[in-house]
Amino acid sequence: MDSLRSLVAAVWREVGRHLDLQQSTAGIAALLASHLPVDQLWIRRFDPDQSCLETVATANDTDGSPLNVRQTVAPDAMRSLLAWCRRQTVLHRGQSIAPPAKLLFAAIDGDALAGPLGDPSDPHGVLVLAAPRGRRFNASHVHLIQQLLEPFSSALENDLQVRRMATLSEAAEADKQSLLHRLGRKSIGDTIVGVDSGLRAVMERVELVAPSDAPVLIFGETGTGKEVIARAIHRSSSRRDGPFDRVNCGAIPPELIDSQLFGHERGAFTGAVESRRGWFERAHGGTLFLDEIGELPLAAQVRMLRILQDGWMERVGGEKPIHVDVRIIAATHRDLASMVADGRFREDLWYRIAIFPIVLPPLRERREDIPNLATHFAQKAATRFGLATVSPSDGDLALLSRYDWPGNVRELGAVIDRAAILGDGRRLDVATALGIDATSRAGRAIQEIHEPPSSAPPSDDVPFLPTRQKPIESLDAAIRRHIESALRITLGRIEGRYGAAALLEINPHTLRAKMRKLGIDWTRFRDDAKKPSPPPHDG
Repeated sequence: MDSLRSLVAAVWREVGRHLDLQQSTAGIAALLASHLPVDQLWIRRFDPDQSCLETVATANDTDGSPLNVRQTVAPDAMRSLLAWCRRQTVLHRGQSIAPPAKLLFAAIDGDALAGPLGDPSDPHGVLVLAAPRGRRFNASHVHLIQQLLEPFSSALENDLQVRRMATLSEAAEADKQSLLHRLGRKSIGDTIVGVDSGLRAVMERVELVAPSDAPVLIFGETGTGKEVIARAIHRSSSRRDGPFDRVNCGAIPPELIDSQLFGHERGAFTGAVESRRGWFERAHGGTLFLDEIGELPLAAQVRMLRILQDGWMERVGGEKPIHVDVRIIAATHRDLASMVADGRFREDLWYRIAIFPIVLPPLRERREDIPNLATHFAQKAATRFGLATVSPSDGDLALLSRYDWPGNVRELGAVIDRAAILGDGRRLDVATALGIDATSRAGRAIQEIHEPPSSAPPSDDVPFLPTRQKPIESLDAAIRRHIESALRITLGRIEGRYGAAALLEINPHTLRAKMRKLGIDWTRFRDDAKKPSPPPHDG
């Protein structure tokens, strides 16, 4: 009895020592050599869906049978095999002529044993042992195998889990590569171009503040890469393994801002059919990036202030305080100091979030980064659009460097994407992408707001880039005028098939946020529509 316990314990240790089923099987077979007349040993796994048996591990196999050999089994035989496994009995060839014995021992000349592996309700496979020619298994051997079915089952289960994890890993890798291909990237992390040049001072401040949990406020024009810097801070912090969630405060309707940020309880308002966690709860243990924080309503600013002060919040309609551990990184292109002075942004919240400000320079102030950025975006465009990788020429870079880039890095990426498509993998058509080609619609639009150059003709290697001769209205003014034109056409309607949002091809919530930001009153366009038309002019 003591020797049996010692053998079983040794077998369990061997199972725990290896995840690889073949290694476990070989080690166990060596332990059994002095206790059983074993000539060959196989572990075979069931695949009921495909109605087959697969050999997944062997030991002492003098025939050199390859692994992963699959044997098709008739459905009736498979059902009989599974029924035997659920009974958890060991088959002895010399004492059984049942259908499972005929199936499992068909290729064995001498005496043999077989035992089911897995839980009775969920059998996974079978252990088969063959005795040397002229030797036979006795009752004590059958009893020993009965004791070893559990560790062998555990070894097979380990192998199944490893295979499942490998399958999931392959699927995840395939999904990741597909996503990277669509995004035109080679890795998950954001590439920061200019860390050693135009963004050197910014990255020094990132390295300085990242290890702490201090709130960070990033200032920068639209398209300068505020989210990229926020992610860099998160990746360099102790919260790197936690979530990083981004919220665009300007894109959330005012009536939903509290529910989105702080969550709500079931029944808190009409339509709240279940409880919902807000962005602060979802970012627990990580970082919450609040983009365009200047767009937050004053009421939401009050609730956010409490979270920054003591880490406690309540869901809409809730009575139980909830503690959240979140690092706040905020960003804006607005002048928050002026908004504080005007009463449009809370002074106490300003002091809380502006502990460590970081200012991102616009692209026109770091033109030395344009060549590297253009090359980076050209590589991404080639990957995303399935084109040959083409680097920008010296002439292309000269054009790009002379442009003012009101849309900053985001606009540069869009221009390079357009240039790659127009060049069809043979070149980057930067001139047309910038609207310099007078035959294109974009070129004609640019020429309408630019005067032609004075006298000197353009050089042969650098296409002509028009220079400004009269003032250009600000980007906000141009956007305001464009939105007002759409509202005028749609008589003040925002949503729906014939609304301004559909005409402008943007989300209605995004349009409303832009209208609030730019101070556009949509009601006056409906009022204008009600005014009587002037009488016809005789004339």
